[in-house]
Formats: sequence, C-alpha cells, structure tokens
Amino acid sequence: MMRTHRALRHLFAILLLSAGTARASELSDDLSARRTRMMDRLGPDAMLIVASAPTRLYSLDIDYEYRQDSNLYYLTGIAQEETTLVLMPGNGSRKEILFIKDRNPEREHWTGRILSRDEAIARSGIQTVLSTSQFEGFLAAMLTRTPFGQDVDEEEAGRFFDALAAGRGRVAIPLDAGSLSRPLSASQELLNRLRTRYVGFEAIDATPLFTDLRLVKTPYEQKVLAKATEISGDAQMAGMRAARPGAYEYEVKAAIEAVHRGRGAVSWAYPSIVGSGPNATILHYPESERQMQAGDLLLVDAACNYQYMSPDITRTYPVSGTFTSAQKDIYAIVLEAQEEGMKVARPGGSLLGIHNRTVEVIKAGLLKLGLITDTAGDQYRMWYTHGASHYIGLDVHDVGSRTRPLQPGMTFVIEPGIYIRPTALDALPRTAENLALIEKVGPAVKKYADIGVRVEDSFLLEEAGLKRLSASVPRTIEEVEGFMRQRPTRSSGGGR
Repeated sequence: MMRTHRALRHLFAILLLSAGTARASELSDDLSARRTRMMDRLGPDAMLIVASAPTRLYSLDIDYEYRQDSNLYYLTGIAQEETTLVLMPGNGSRKEILFIKDRNPEREHWTGRILSRDEAIARSGIQTVLSTSQFEGFLAAMLTRTPFGQDVDEEEAGRFFDALAAGRGRVAIPLDAGSLSRPLSASQELLNRLRTRYVGFEAIDATPLFTDLRLVKTPYEQKVLAKATEISGDAQMAGMRAARPGAYEYEVKAAIEAVHRGRGAVSWAYPSIVGSGPNATILHYPESERQMQAGDLLLVDAACNYQYMSPDITRTYPVSGTFTSAQKDIYAIVLEAQEEGMKVARPGGSLLGIHNRTVEVIKAGLLKLGLITDTAGDQYRMWYTHGASHYIGLDVHDVGSRTRPLQPGMTFVIEPGIYIRPTALDALPRTAENLALIEKVGPAVKKYADIGVRVEDSFLLEEAGLKRLSASVPRTIEEVEGFMRQRPTRSSGGGR
C-alpha cells in the first residue's frame, strides 16, 4: 500500500510539472505572437523601448507590493522590477532584447529570488537577455550608430543605423504625461533623458499601438480572464455568505480576498469596495468599517488580479436576505438597464452606445418613481453618476476609447447604478427651477434615501454573441434572495 501511495504521489507530481510546463509554453508562444504584431506595426526603421514600473515607497523602508507596468508585462510576461524590453524590427536576428537585473545572492536573501537569464528566456520566449547594467550603454551605441559588442553589431542593426543617418529613425516609447498627484512614468523620464543626450531621431508615443493590440484579447488572454472571473465570482459568493446583520463590512471583505489569494490570484484587481447602508451610495467607498444592520443593502465591487488579468464584478444584496419593496424598486431599474445594455453590446456597437441605452432605461425608471420630473434633461445625473461600461484586461479600467466599434475578442463590463443621496439635492443651486424640482422629488428622495444599487458583470464579445463571464454569481432579485436563504446560519465573528 505504501509503495502504491508513493507511486501515485510521484505520478501526481509529474502531471503537475507537465501542466505547468504546458502553461509556460502557451504563455511564451502568445507573448511571441504579441511582439510580432507589435513589430509589424512599428516598421523596420523604429526601435521600441518599454521600461518596467518603478517601485513605490509605502513608508520609511517599506515598499508597496510591486506591480509591473501593463505594457511591459503584455509583451514579456516578466513581473519583476528593473526590466526593460527593446524591439528592433529591422534587425537581422536579434529583434527582441530583454534587459533584466543580475542575480545577487545577498539581495535575494532579503527580497526574494531574481530570475536567471535562462528563466527569463523560458518565460518570455526572448532569446537575447542582457543585464540591466548594460542598458544605458546599449542605448548610447544604438543612437550614435555604434556596434554594441557581439550582441548587436553594424550588420545586425544596419537597418536602424541607416534610418538614423537618413533622418527616418524613430524611437517609440509608451508615454504617461503624469499629473500633479502622479509623477512622470519611467518611460517619460527615459524619453526626456534621451532627448537631452542624443539627436537625430524622432520620438513617438507607442501608447496608441499598445491600445490597438490590447483591445482585442488573444485566445490565451480570454482563457486567463475567464479563470480570473471564475475566482472572482466564487469570492463574491463567499462574501454573500459572510454578510448578515451584526457583521462588519470588513468581514465580508476578508472572506472575498481570502478566496482571491487562496485560489492563486496575485492580489485584488482594485481595492475591494464593500459598502452597506448609506455607504452603498459612495462609488469608491474605502473604509469597510461599518457594522451592518437588518434591512441594509450591501454593495460589493470586488475582483481579483489573476496572472495579470483583471475582471470586474459588482453585486448588491440585502444582508437580511430579502429586499424591501423600496429596494426592489431601485434594483429592478438597474437590472433592466443592464439587460438592455447587453442587447446593444454587439459587433459594430460601442461602449458609449451601451451607456446611452442604460441612460434611457434609468431615466424612465426614475421618472416613474418620482425621483426626476422629466427625461429630457440631465436630472438623472443626480442619481446615475458614472458611465456604464469600460474595457477590462491587464488593467481593470483597460485601454481603449468608448466610441471605438466593438469587435469579437473585446472584453468589457456593463455596470449601471442608482445612488439616492439626499445631499445631491442640498448641492443644487437655489434657483427657482431647482427649488421647484426639490419640492416635487423630495417625497421620493425621502422614501428611497441611502439606497445604492449597482449591478456589474464582465463580458467577452464572441462571434456568436455576448458571453457573460460572471454568470455564476446570483444577479436577479429571485436569484439573490434564493442564494441568501441558503446561507448557513451563524453569528457574526466580528465585533469591537
């Protein structure tokens, strides 16, 4: 019997290793195809440079958990810092050059293992892997038309050198303009440095190229996103099981994020939003400190980052298990708006078209409930305060224009919502028109005060139509109440 168990364990280990190798190979092949498509768009006279995200200081000598730049990860699959990719489509054979930091046993003792050259090759599929310490010398050589040792000589880089000499040479870098609250990206800083040190090249922003490529997901990306959504859906249902009168919002949050990490997700895709009662009307409510009360709605917007793919799911449900009549009124409008948005989510449509359809439904519903007095203007914006759709992928608010025609392979959410905040009336200028509006809608606002409802699902547009990736999570009033009735009964584990 013991011999049989050892044999089974050995066989299981072999199967796991084989599965891991197959996944790595599939990712490497997909990354290679992405780089090929990027180089086709760049053309032979260009050089693309994509830098890794910098580390960010949390406090004193502690950094935030590291998150790789999405564009670099999209082309390399490398998640460690101090990494740079260079693509030179015109080169003879070394068209792809990856720079990674050197192995350092002392550093690895403190902060973890650093990829070896062979591991970087296996993961990314890039055969030319050099040290990060060589990057500045490489750039200097390329932009002064000088051979870089045996790796990139005059013959190898001749096409790019000729382009520089003729004034056609281009250096493409994905740029982020930054803001007062966000420092310049590593790529923007790199471009500024190149412009200071070198001449004779045209700098171009590679962001539109990445946007074009990342909008339509490859079959491999679709598979990973579906897995991320499956985990996120299971986590949402774990949160539903944890919600009950007397429990705290943070208990629900903990139940959700435990599933994320327990199923192998990198982290959350965005900070989890868990808002009960009046907190459900705060779009990005951060604290999760309130104790839930009988009769509350709980709005939960949470999903995981699994292998750098990020879905997005929101559910709103009664912590006591049953919607009140007023809660049902609002929920039914939001759900109908999502259903109608789904109907116009087809090839040739657009995210803006989806949003506009949800607006039509919500306007009609708000008018019926007495929360607005007409559908011609923008009164609905008091209660419906955000767009209905955004793309998802490497980033939860992924790249792409809301007006771009939809096509198979695109992934996005549909997330209408209504948030009845009495303070929205307080903020209106005291004009005669607004005073009349406040008087008319006041009773309805009092009836529905502090009810916040959002219903959000992640979708993949396929040739055959729209696929709801998050379909496992209860969504209709009947489904939600049925699920909540089946929860195991237990007292709250939280408290103060």
